[in-house]
Amino acid sequence: MFRWVALTLLIILASLQYRLWIGASGMREVWRLEEAIEKQRVENASVARRNAELSAEVVDLKEGQEAVEERARSELGMVGSGELFYQVIEAQPQPMVAMTPQ
Repeated sequence: MFRWVALTLLIILASLQYRLWIGASGMREVWRLEEAIEKQRVENASVARRNAELSAEVVDLKEGQEAVEERARSELGMVGSGELFYQVIEAQPQPMVAMTPQ
């Protein structure tokens, strides 16, 4: 009789352990979800930093004249009054031409 009770309890324990470690809502799933949460936190922090940079840039563009001038120079190629524009053209390497005897 004691053997049957012990065997039954052992089977119940094994099935509970299976569900805990391998089942659909077991520890493996919990670990996977924790990893996904951590990845999302990292991504959220990156996006929050980018949003802060963009917000600072918007404020700078609304309030400061320097940012508008910088954008006009870099993106539109504009030159301010009283400024000189210099364009530097780098020399192109000349191809070597083989001389053939005549």
